[in-house]
Amino acid sequence: MVTTVKKAPPLPPATRSFHRLRKAVHLVCFLIFLALPFLDVMRFDIPRQRFYFAGYELWINEFGIIFFALMFLMFVVVASSVLYGRVYCGYLCPQMIFSEASLALENRLKRWFQKHRANWSAKQRNRAAMALFYLVLAVCSVFLAFVFVAYFVEPRDLLARLRALDVHTAGGISGAAVTLITFLDFTLVRQRFCTTVCPYGYLQGMLGDQNTLLVTYHDEQQHCIECKKCVRVCQMGIDIRKSPFQIECVHCGDCIDACEDVLRRIGREGLIHYTWGEHEDRTGRAEPWHRRLGIRDAKRVVVLLVLLFYASGLYVALSMRRNVLVRLAPVRTVLYRRAEDGSIRNQFRYSLANRGRTPAAVVFTIHQLPGATLLLAENPIRVAPGATAQGEFEIAVRPAARFQDVNHFTVVAASIADGATDTFPMTFLMPAGGAGEEHP
Repeated sequence: MVTTVKKAPPLPPATRSFHRLRKAVHLVCFLIFLALPFLDVMRFDIPRQRFYFAGYELWINEFGIIFFALMFLMFVVVASSVLYGRVYCGYLCPQMIFSEASLALENRLKRWFQKHRANWSAKQRNRAAMALFYLVLAVCSVFLAFVFVAYFVEPRDLLARLRALDVHTAGGISGAAVTLITFLDFTLVRQRFCTTVCPYGYLQGMLGDQNTLLVTYHDEQQHCIECKKCVRVCQMGIDIRKSPFQIECVHCGDCIDACEDVLRRIGREGLIHYTWGEHEDRTGRAEPWHRRLGIRDAKRVVVLLVLLFYASGLYVALSMRRNVLVRLAPVRTVLYRRAEDGSIRNQFRYSLANRGRTPAAVVFTIHQLPGATLLLAENPIRVAPGATAQGEFEIAVRPAARFQDVNHFTVVAASIADGATDTFPMTFLMPAGGAGEEHP
């Protein structure tokens, strides 16, 4: 007697495709990569010693804020690794995005020549496809190198260097070197970089735990039909069925789509899934929203609190930052001098830096020093955007019995651009008893 196995009807296609989601994220990341240096959202300007972040132009002497911003960005990557595993590798890493794009371009060109040049020999088709691939990638390498170097050199200045084929200055040499490295990377290295050079995959082993998001394979009922499509679609060339902790696995989810596509045709659910840890409870019970987002234990709450602390501190530092930096100091090479009109004069030095993008002016006024005269050629002092101004001025006082040898007063510097004021406590030196000779 022959037992017949009733074939299950096909299941409808999966409602989501991680491959399409990932490619959409790749496109968004690529557009962000193009926009950041040109919109000054995040860019180092090495020749001008500036750091642009979130619309702010930070000077090199504001290293504290720059360091805080870089620490915040680094901790964002660390926090994402703790919660979501190697989501950065699979979805956000520029190396992975461009490596997959170059591989897809190469395969597409080969298929095109096989389809439209069938009368050519296989060797001719392959050579033509590779020649066109290298030509396209050379142009793309120049473009990508230009965008990358624009993170460190002002884009308009860099464009002028590119038009002049500049290979003499640091900017031109850097652009040529990055172009060559980019071309070699996306023709020879590609995903090998992830498994041989990049330390992030090794660090992930220390950052992850039993609640980190993984791509896992579960087949308790032996439903796998050994089609091995999950292996064929893997860009890293691994078999996810062996382990979710392989160093090459970037948890991109392509194997999930492949398994769902095959098994649903024969009426079965896919065997590969995103899970919170290798042994997540998959009984289908509803979980609270915070657990579905990855906040599954106290460790993750602490990570998010630290991330919130960094973000809040950075916001406070940027919001308290003033566009016009004013510095004032006395010149004590000569303590005081007596002018021809009999007044006693002290000398001071000022330094102004306009860190904003609009013209600014600073007005100096004297307080708590009766009868004092500010001897300044220009008041207010105007400073162009991104410029600095330095100079010296004197404060003159007529000797009087109310003055002491050392008189405390304040100088107020008011910025006309944003209305901010700085108060500088100063001392005015007089001769002993209100009269005397010049003191060296």
